[in-house]
Amino acid sequence: MGTVIQDKQQRNPESQPRWDRFEHADLFEQYRELRTQGISERQAAKELKVPRTTLQSWRIWHDTLDICPHVAEFFQSGPGLAFLHRLVIAFHMVCVEVGACGIRLVCLFLHLTGLNRFVAASYGAQQQVNVQVEQAMVTYHQDETARLANGMPQKDLTVTQDETFTGGLCLITMDPESNFIIVEQLAQGRDQTTWNDLMEPALAQLNCRVIQSTSDEAPGLLAYVEHSLEAHHSPDLFHVQHELVKAVSGPMATKERAAHKAVTEATAQLERLQSDPKNAGDAPEERRPGRPPKEPVSLAQAEQALEAARREHERLAQQRERVKASIRGIGHDDHFVDLERGVRRNGQLIASDIQAHIEQIRTVAQQEELSQSCLERIEKAERVVPKMQATIEFVSRYVGQQVNQLD
Repeated sequence: MGTVIQDKQQRNPESQPRWDRFEHADLFEQYRELRTQGISERQAAKELKVPRTTLQSWRIWHDTLDICPHVAEFFQSGPGLAFLHRLVIAFHMVCVEVGACGIRLVCLFLHLTGLNRFVAASYGAQQQVNVQVEQAMVTYHQDETARLANGMPQKDLTVTQDETFTGGLCLITMDPESNFIIVEQLAQGRDQTTWNDLMEPALAQLNCRVIQSTSDEAPGLLAYVEHSLEAHHSPDLFHVQHELVKAVSGPMATKERAAHKAVTEATAQLERLQSDPKNAGDAPEERRPGRPPKEPVSLAQAEQALEAARREHERLAQQRERVKASIRGIGHDDHFVDLERGVRRNGQLIASDIQAHIEQIRTVAQQEELSQSCLERIEKAERVVPKMQATIEFVSRYVGQQVNQLD
């Protein structure tokens, strides 16, 4: 990557300085050495082939720096300028590209450290630096992908695919084993044709065969995996669990919060009556117009109300725990190997266990009389269970084939 640090922002992008920063530093160092030898400024300019007025400008700028002379001398030298260049580029890389702090904080950093005396610290100047950093990253990605692909052994890949909508629709495909991003491209659609147009050239340069794709149930993705990749599609466990969370966990949390509020109110009512027993059973307070009168509450009734509220809250908390355990159980059972015993499991048995968890969640939803939309979400998640079973069988079969090839 070339030098991106300039003395000042260039107004004309096509114009280039006569000397870059490293040549400038080297020439100025030679000029100062000649001056210490007693050579005049005119003779030094002639020997270095630099206009005398340019040397004067460099000297005046150096002499007027309000900074330690040793620091100024270091950053005006070749090694100091190389260090400064590396520092600015690293800051852009770490804080703008990785940390996403923004270019304005780069400018602030340069001002607070005093480096703005040696680096153009305006937003426009640092934006030019950032453009070159991003271009270098893209070039590096392209060059390294081509270089590494040449020596890549034949490999079967499982990919993960999804769409994001930050700043527009973006189609993404990754290798979950290495975290290598195969495709990350803005697109106008997410249909089968668009996926194929983006994936085909990306896979062409890799010595690999995609055997499985994991994603949600987007129709375009399903069609691409089945007809274009001709690979197995594995449903995303997260979306199954997330659908169940939205179906039951959310409404149940609302019910539990209401029950907790009822316990709080009943506790406050009982404490009020206990602190002033004379008010127990007295006439109710004045009511607002249109409101039905409230019957006076005795101390015994307040105790009964608090006990009932506590029982209801405890019951709802237990129901939520049952739902949470079932959702976690789906993730625990979605493995073709028993995680405790280390033995292979039957795909049909796994599907049966997952189905049992869903039935448990449906039972809770029915007992709590959740809405029809909640039940429909449960059915939506349930429709994926056969695909989860097919994925377990596919993985088990593939592993068996790989083991047989070892013999």
